[in-house]
Amino acid sequence: MRRLAGALLIPVLLAASAPAALLNVRREVLPNGIVLLLSERPGIPIVVARAYVRAGSAFDPPDHPGLANLTAALLTRGTSRRTGPQLDEAIEFVGGSLGAEAGRDGVTVSLSVLKKDLALGLDLLAELLREPSFPEAELTRRVKEIQAAIRRSEDDPESVAGRALNALLYPGHAYGHPVAGTEVSVGKLTRDHVVGFYRRHYRPDALVVTVVGDVRREEILRELAARLGGWSDPRDPAPRVPPPPVAPPIQTATVRRPLTQATVYLGRPVIPHDHPDYYPLRVASYILGGGSASRLYTKVRDEAGLSYWVGSHLSVGRYGVSFAVSLQTRTDGVDRALGMVRAELARMGREAVSDAELALAKAYLIGSLPLRMDTSAELANLLVTVEELGLGLDFPDRFRERVERVSATDVLRAARLYLDPVTLSSVRVGDTAEKP
Repeated sequence: MRRLAGALLIPVLLAASAPAALLNVRREVLPNGIVLLLSERPGIPIVVARAYVRAGSAFDPPDHPGLANLTAALLTRGTSRRTGPQLDEAIEFVGGSLGAEAGRDGVTVSLSVLKKDLALGLDLLAELLREPSFPEAELTRRVKEIQAAIRRSEDDPESVAGRALNALLYPGHAYGHPVAGTEVSVGKLTRDHVVGFYRRHYRPDALVVTVVGDVRREEILRELAARLGGWSDPRDPAPRVPPPPVAPPIQTATVRRPLTQATVYLGRPVIPHDHPDYYPLRVASYILGGGSASRLYTKVRDEAGLSYWVGSHLSVGRYGVSFAVSLQTRTDGVDRALGMVRAELARMGREAVSDAELALAKAYLIGSLPLRMDTSAELANLLVTVEELGLGLDFPDRFRERVERVSATDVLRAARLYLDPVTLSSVRVGDTAEKP
């Protein structure tokens, strides 16, 4: 989908497969609990690393939405050894990149350097993780920047719809509020809040490091031990996130905006990725609205000419999975377009998909991952997902096998259970008082 993944929940489980040998991954656990995933790529001059900490917005205190995001934004703005500008200068001098970003479940610190500059890159990475200083002046500036971005996002109907749908699907749960928080909640955050959040959540037993490039196992273990080995594991257990509600009430919401078109999201929580019905549901979602050959795209956009965009998507997180359909159409065409969407959802649970549809969906899901692993950065991101969701390094082979054995009967069963239109909450953004 064009932007639904960002508007809803991230990180997303990559729905594709590749031979396990393609990953060429070693998994190590350091004595203090840090997990290392290494993919050796001899001859590639650039080394890419991801340091993923389980400290995303899912861990925001109920009264401080946006705290995880602000904490992550300040990691690169100063350490006990360097100011923010000095960090920028150090990484730019060697032509590398270094940044930090919060998501729903975790914070990712991203590093990219030439092999000859790996020692410097790892020095900077370790400083961000272990010695952030959170300067007051930088906090004030970042708060204003985040608030400005939140205000700008109010002009984007897809962002507005995504936030509103999350609030309906995850009432009372951290997944129900935006990663960035709200303009009001961010304005109330202080340095004490940030420091307290960092001390609770940034810890070695919550850290996954992925490294992809021309690096040997012994070398990276030595380098990481020198910089992160002395980071002691706290005595208290790692913070936990409570599970979201299994069956939240079905609700509708209308957000009025003076627009000439309407944006509509339909969605519901569904099963986790380790459920036996997950793979049939993944195939069903692709057939329904996964691409330009999908039922929704063909019927609503191409044949009826009612939609600028329509599609369906599964968003997978550590603590919950959701299914959603997104639709953009003229204001005067909303009711007809929604009627067609609901009809196609109902048909998925009433009639078996064709052999051609099933074959196309399987071919795409199985064959697309190699195309998404063209760069070391993409592979590093995939390894984080594999570790974070507990998929195991044999996941690519298992994914292929499980997708291949999905039958039309399996798809029909999953659609009946999880794609019934009467079970979907809905959000409409636009210049209309009608409800979806």
